[in-house]
This record gives sequence, structure tokens and C-alpha cells, in this order.
Amino acid sequence: MTTQSLDLARTRRAGSPLVRRLLARVASLASLAIGGAGLFLPALSAAQQAPAAPARLHEAGTEAGTEAGIEAAAPEDVGVDSRELVRLSQWIRDQKLDVYSLLVVKDGKLIFERYGANASRDANYELYSVTKAVTSLVAGILIDRGAAHLDDSVGDTLGAWRPDLRADFADKRDIELRHVLSMTSGLHYDFSPKDDPIYYTAPDRLKLAAKTTRKAAPGTVFEYTDINPILTAAMLGADAHEPIERYARTHLFAPLAMKHAVWERADRMGLVSAGWGLRLRAIDMAKIGMLVLDHGRWQGRQVVPSRWIEQMTTPGVSPYFGYYWWINNIVQSEPEYDAMGFKGQFITVLPKRNAVIVMTSMLPIDGGLRDAKNVELFRQMVNGYIVPALDNARDAKPTQASRAALARELDVSARTQGVPGVQVDPTDVPKL
Repeated sequence: MTTQSLDLARTRRAGSPLVRRLLARVASLASLAIGGAGLFLPALSAAQQAPAAPARLHEAGTEAGTEAGIEAAAPEDVGVDSRELVRLSQWIRDQKLDVYSLLVVKDGKLIFERYGANASRDANYELYSVTKAVTSLVAGILIDRGAAHLDDSVGDTLGAWRPDLRADFADKRDIELRHVLSMTSGLHYDFSPKDDPIYYTAPDRLKLAAKTTRKAAPGTVFEYTDINPILTAAMLGADAHEPIERYARTHLFAPLAMKHAVWERADRMGLVSAGWGLRLRAIDMAKIGMLVLDHGRWQGRQVVPSRWIEQMTTPGVSPYFGYYWWINNIVQSEPEYDAMGFKGQFITVLPKRNAVIVMTSMLPIDGGLRDAKNVELFRQMVNGYIVPALDNARDAKPTQASRAALARELDVSARTQGVPGVQVDPTDVPKL
């Protein structure tokens, strides 16, 4: 299946009146939401006063009741030039890009939190293929606990889990978990360019995946196909003895004190895909990036084993792909790994700079996978504005004027509606 056909298949038509009504409702709620754009900065009038100590975000506590806040700070407090971030925000508005959220974390502190008119800190977003990257973390937890193994056979595991499909899985015994996680299963799927049933209408996605045929030997060819995450979701659910979304909630989402995390779009058999359907807040996407940046630790607790983080972000057959994480896909001049989703959802980790960048958006999909327009736009934002901001510690002087300029720009951004660069489906609308 071609990359472009994969992208086209994910865009469905939605009634524009419904979308407009949903957007209007969310925009109204967003204006009242706690923690809108610029929450971590003083208001314009307050910016003219003496700078106050950075506030806590006061995220919900962990299961043990401990504080799970992320400290907020002005960019200059950690040596980042806010003028570049202001210019970036202005450029986004000038280009009328529909960016829901854009966050930058440096040295564990949230230094930039920008929302568009229809979004807020409390809203969650359809992440599309960023779901894969989160699934990889769940796989690492299961592997560390001995419940799953990279050499587990797809055919044997799923043939036993679904006896009714055992015959269809008989030719997939040499395909291993490592192959579906690295997009090297070698399976071919007769893909429909428009509204493919694996995304929208199939009552039993695993049955469709089971009937796929071999195109190449496992582990020899990289091909990004969404058959693989269907098999992954089923395998990990079988290993966990519970649905993958329930296991993720207990062992990943709860330790990171995530709020409004929802894994949607299960088929009629109750199986979600590991390739799409997860909804997270932008701040929780940032937590995922921070977890990976800190080698699987969150606030001192080892949530995902560090050796898995290393394996997950090491290239395999493709020089740009590990286990559902991309490598040097957005920034190529230094160590970098990232998750990216259809229509412009990103988590980018820059270890050398101790930084994480998150974006959710509705940007153009033209061009395919790694050369899609939304990917190119994000690369331009990161390399053209955010990296220079991180680089300019010498001139990053904290002043009342710089704080006021950033606060003013974030306030304007929160009242600016971008123009979607792609069809907006109901699932794409931010939800509170």
C-alpha cells in the first residue's frame, strides 16, 4: 500500500454544519476553561509589575496522592529566547494555520503553552498515529514484566486468542511482535484509498488483518501499514489478559496523572487499534515526551524500563524508525526522536537540549507520510524558530517587556481561528 493512499483513506467526509456547531460549542467552552493560553504567564497588566515566582500547574496527583505538577516558567528563566517563540506564534497566525496547541518544555519546565481559538489545556485531541508511540511504551512495560516478548509469534499468539481465526493465522507464525512494532511484518493488505473499512466500518478488524497475505519476508522490508497496529493491539491485549486501553490506563496513564485520556473507535468485537483512536490533552502528550526524555522515569519513578526506551528509539530496517517511534525525522542535525500523527499531531524529544515539543493541529496532508505538508510545516516551526530560541541563551534576558510581549501574543492567539488545511471530521474536534 502506498503512503499517499494510507493518508487519503483516513479522511472522511463529515457534514460541515455539524462540524461548525461542534467547533462553536468547543470555542465557547474553551473561553471559560481553566488554563487557557498563557496560563503560566501573568496577564498583561501584571506583566508590568515585578516578576512573580513560577506557578505550579497543579496537575492531578498520582495514585499514591503525591503531587504530579509540572513547574511552569518564562522562557528566559531557562535561557530560551521568547522573541523567537513570539515570532513563531505570529507566523502561525499570519499563515492562518489551524494549530490547536503548541507546547515547549525545557529542563522539565513548561515555558511555552499556546492554544488556538477552539482549544484549551483541558481539551483532549485525536492523536492518530501518535497512538502507536504510546502503544510502544505499553509494550515495553509488558515485556519488562515478562508478559510479552519481542520474539512472540503473531500466528501462535493470536491463533490461540481467537480460535475462530486460527486457520487464517497459520501462515503468520514466523511474524513476531518485533516485526509488527517496527512495520516490517511483510504483510500486504488490499487497501481501499477511500474510507477503508479497517478505519471505520469493519465489525472485526482482526479478521481483516488475519486474512492479509505475505508480500515480503518478516524483518526485511519497512512498510508503514496500519494492519500492523491492529495485530499489535490484539497481541498486547492477549498478553495482558485485558484490553490494551485498560492496561495502559493502569500502568501508564495513572502513574503520569493524565486526565481525560480516552482510547476510542473500538470495533464491534471491542478491539481498539494501536494505530489511532487515543485522545490525550496536549499537556499529557508533553508528559509522554518527558517520560521518554528521562529514560522512562516520571518524577523519579521508573514507569517504563530504560532499556526499552533505548531499543524503541534505535533505528531498525528503516534508518528513521524504531519501535513505533521515528528517529531524526523532524530534526536531523542532532539526536532526536518523535511521534507523529495524521493531520499534524507531534511529540518531539530533543535529548541534547533537554526539551520536548508538542503540537496538535489540522494541517494539510498532501505529500504522503514523511513528506506530508503538515510534517514539513512542523519541521519549519521547530528548526526555524524553536531550535533558534533554545540556542540563544546569551541574549535570553528576562525582562518585563519580554514577558508582556509573550503574554500579549498568547492572548491574541487564543482568540484567533486558523483555517483547517484538511477535512475536519467530528473526531478531530477538541473535546472537554
